[in-house]
Amino acid sequence: MKFNIRTWIVAAVLMASLPSCKKYLDVVPDNVATVDYAFRNRNEAENYLFTCYATMQKSIFYAWSDPAFTTGGELLHPFPVENNADMGFRMLRSGNNVLSVELNFWSGGNAGVNLYQAIRRCNIFLDNVSKPVDLSASERARWTAEANFLKAYYHYWLVRMYGPIAVIRKNLPVNASIEEVRVKREHVDTVFNYIVQLLDEAAAGLPRIITSEASELGRVTRSTALSVKAEVLAWQASPLFNGNPDYINFRSKENTPLFSPTADPNKWALAAEACKLAIEEAHSVGRKLYPFVPPANLTGLSDSTMHLLAFQGAVTHLFNDEVIWGANAVNSDWQYICIPKMAAESQTNDVIWGSLSAPLAIAELFYTKNGVPLNEDKTWDYANRYVPRASDDAHRYYIRNGYQTAGLNMNREVRFYASLGFDGSNWFGNGTLDDDNQQYVQGKMKQVSGAAMIVKTNSTGYWPKKLVPYQSEFLARSLPVPFAVPRIRLAAMYLLYAEALNETGNRTEALTWVNKVRDRAKLKTVEESWANFSNNPGKFNSKEGLRQIIHQERRIELAFESQSGWDMRRWKEMKDYLSKPMQGWSVYEESVAGYYRPRTIITPVYNTREYLWPLSEADLTINPNLVQTPLW
Repeated sequence: MKFNIRTWIVAAVLMASLPSCKKYLDVVPDNVATVDYAFRNRNEAENYLFTCYATMQKSIFYAWSDPAFTTGGELLHPFPVENNADMGFRMLRSGNNVLSVELNFWSGGNAGVNLYQAIRRCNIFLDNVSKPVDLSASERARWTAEANFLKAYYHYWLVRMYGPIAVIRKNLPVNASIEEVRVKREHVDTVFNYIVQLLDEAAAGLPRIITSEASELGRVTRSTALSVKAEVLAWQASPLFNGNPDYINFRSKENTPLFSPTADPNKWALAAEACKLAIEEAHSVGRKLYPFVPPANLTGLSDSTMHLLAFQGAVTHLFNDEVIWGANAVNSDWQYICIPKMAAESQTNDVIWGSLSAPLAIAELFYTKNGVPLNEDKTWDYANRYVPRASDDAHRYYIRNGYQTAGLNMNREVRFYASLGFDGSNWFGNGTLDDDNQQYVQGKMKQVSGAAMIVKTNSTGYWPKKLVPYQSEFLARSLPVPFAVPRIRLAAMYLLYAEALNETGNRTEALTWVNKVRDRAKLKTVEESWANFSNNPGKFNSKEGLRQIIHQERRIELAFESQSGWDMRRWKEMKDYLSKPMQGWSVYEESVAGYYRPRTIITPVYNTREYLWPLSEADLTINPNLVQTPLW
């Protein structure tokens, strides 16, 4: 989202003026005069609308508060980190607990915010938006739709974390009884259906495009609502929520089931139809897969660099044509933890930490240059992938020519080189725009000055290069270029549609949408790649095999974008992934042979109960109508 600074200042002031909320779900504030003042005219009502946006922009879309970003196992960060920034990463090391819930979005705390307060503000807005007499009917309809969307999204965030939640359809009156205030968890399908209902209502009143980009760029559109609806229905259809046997005994205090005992395959059909409508709407308003068009100061780039920038730009080119929904949380303040020190003048820059690390398993996730998994490519030397060897001229745009690096880093697809920096890898940008003379990474710790502090150490030897725009400079001083990680981009919708189609049995159509994404990555079709290079050439001909391919495509395409952490949960694949030690290279070793030995960084704490967040014991004490999440 992108609002002008005045909007946020006014929003902050107004939020500060609102009454504080109790530790349980509140009723409408007693200070009715404050609410009347907030809706006395159009300008004040618009300011209040922006307070409804504020929780999303400043809290749940902040990387450190995003469970998918910090607990998804794609990234690691050294311990400790100040200001609660380590909360999610800490969960990978020690798990969650009911006494002090990490990333608590139910009642707030430990880098989480109380989303029920945000829902409450949306309800206040909806109850009072009719009051300003100078507000036009068209604006009132649009603002109502925006508030409904935000209300739906906050419920959606909660249901992904907690499963059956309390649905807050309307704020309670000020004279509500204690028993009325003590809300209850509702059946998970009831929650999803209510969210879909709100999104349908929102989509009908939202604009198709933003016409005033200077002041409104990033506010939600019809395309946003339809795409989120498709996501919601895919979650409802996925194994975590669709007939999950782990939750067959998840019941309310009245012994009412909160999960359906059997899976409903028709839910995937609904998700597929929603994806189709969302993609059609996105196409109709000009959304397309991002094509890199070099600016005037970039000439003579190799095809290799062009392909790399076409993939990176889909994420780091602010509000480009692929972005269906972009958050306002501009990620320039933490690029310094994503980039290593490379150029000589950067050695004196103490701001550069380079401490955000991708585990070895993520480096192994990406395909070979032939577009199939490492362990399936019959032409790729999987057994010797950890053995170092000198890079050659064929890799000169991605790896320093002649540099000794692991075989794992060679003959990989372009998304590997666009997403990850590693020992010996070239880094296009950072003040050098000549791809024949790029800076390169020296990953051994003693090659890098200032690495003695543990919080300034990359613990695995892989940096999330994808999250640093090529225009950013971290040399003697830091000049980061702002960008916003897309919340939804078109490639993600293509792959979600493919997933839903495959689950309904339409593999042929599913492959069409997967191949559109692969084509941008300069890979052959699934059919051609598996037929020619895989030791399992018929894998895509079964629903189960194609499911594995689609899941891996999503994890590759959307790596580090706060997507895979959610996907792995809804697929119920996170437990398998995090049951293994998370490894990296031996970064403190000076020799090539010593460096390229895998070492365990952490052994994650993750079991079945971690799929859904617990409620804190304090919340259960305050509200005896609530039941604890199973296995906690």
